[in-house]
Amino acid sequence: MEEPTKRARRGRAPAPAGRTGRPRQAEVARLAGVSQATVSLVLGGKQQGAAISQETRQNVLDAAGRLGYVPDPAARRLAAARNDLLGVFSFTATFPTDVQHSYYPFLVGVEREAAARGYDLVLFTGSSTGGAGAGGPHPLNRARLADGCLLLGRHAPVDELRRLVDDGFPVVHLGRRDEPEGLAWVGADYVSSSREVVERLASLGHRRIVLVREDDEAPASTDREQGFLEGLRMAELPEAEAVFRSADPALDLTPERLRQWLAGGVTAFVAEETDSGGAWRALSTAVREAGLKAPRDLSLALLGSPPPDLADAPEPTGFDIPRAQLGAEAVRLLATLVAGEDVPERPVALVACTYRPGATAGPPPGARPAPG
Repeated sequence: MEEPTKRARRGRAPAPAGRTGRPRQAEVARLAGVSQATVSLVLGGKQQGAAISQETRQNVLDAAGRLGYVPDPAARRLAAARNDLLGVFSFTATFPTDVQHSYYPFLVGVEREAAARGYDLVLFTGSSTGGAGAGGPHPLNRARLADGCLLLGRHAPVDELRRLVDDGFPVVHLGRRDEPEGLAWVGADYVSSSREVVERLASLGHRRIVLVREDDEAPASTDREQGFLEGLRMAELPEAEAVFRSADPALDLTPERLRQWLAGGVTAFVAEETDSGGAWRALSTAVREAGLKAPRDLSLALLGSPPPDLADAPEPTGFDIPRAQLGAEAVRLLATLVAGEDVPERPVALVACTYRPGATAGPPPGARPAPG
C-alpha cells in the first residue's frame, strides 16, 4: 500500500503556472506525492487499486482536479481491452532473429517468462526498414495493440516514450533510461562490473589503462565509463586521457596510435561492447596489425561479450551480461504494470553481471619474471 510522501503530507506543491498543453499523469503524480503507477490506478478506476488508501486516492483526485487533468479517452479504451498480449518493439534497423545476434538471448528470456505467465508475444517490426521513425510520425502508437510493451535498443525516441508513459500505458525499456520521467526499465549493472574489471587489471600490476568507447551518450556507454573511472580512482591510477572516444573506432584506432600509447606507458586497454562491436573490433584489429599479442605484449579486456563472428579468438577478459535473465526480469516487471499492481515511483531493476577471467589479460610485460 502506498501512502503520500513526506512532501505530500506537509502540503502539496502548487500547480504549475502558465502551462500549455494537456496535463500529464507525471505532473499529477508529483503534485499528489505518489508514483505514476498509483495515479494510473486511481484515475483508471482499476479494481487492482483497491489496496490504495482512501487518503492517497483523494490526494490523487485533488491533484488531478487542480491541474485540470483529463484522461486520454482513446488510451483508456485501449487499456481496458486486455487480451493477454505483450509487445516487443525494437529500435534496431532490423529486428534480430539470428541466434548469433546479441539481442537473441534477451528474446529467449522474454519468451520463456511470457509463456510461464500466460502471455502471448507480438513483435512490432515497423522499425525494420528505417529505424524508429519509420512508418509515420508516431510509430510507437502501434504498441497500444498489446496490453503492454517491452522496448529494446540503444536509441529510442524520448518524445514517443513520454507519450506512452504520460498516458499510463504499461511499458518497460530493456536497458537503463533516465528519461522520460516515470519510465520503467531493467538493466545490467555495468557500473559495478566495469569497476571490477579495472580493479582486476590494477591487481595484476597495470598502472596506465585506456578505455576505448564509441562517441555517443547511450546510457549503457556512460555507465561503463563511469565504472571504469571509478575503478581507476579506487586503484589510484591516472584518469587524464584514460578515455578514448571515437565516432568511428575502425578509422581512428590505428596501429600507430596503439604504439604511441604503449610508448607512453599504457599497458592495458578496455573496450566497451555495443550492438556493432565497433570498439572491440577496432582494438583487436589494431593489436593484430601492430604485430602484438595479448597478454604477451599488452592486456585487453572487454566490457561485455565479443561479437559472435570473433568468438573463435581467445576469450577476452571482462564480464558476461545475463541477457536471458534481463529479458525475463523485464517481462516480470511489465506483467506487474499490466496487472495494475502497486509499484515504486520509479520502477527499475538492476541485474548483476558475471566477471569473466578470459585469456587476454596478465601482468604488464616488465612486471613478469624472467623465464628460467
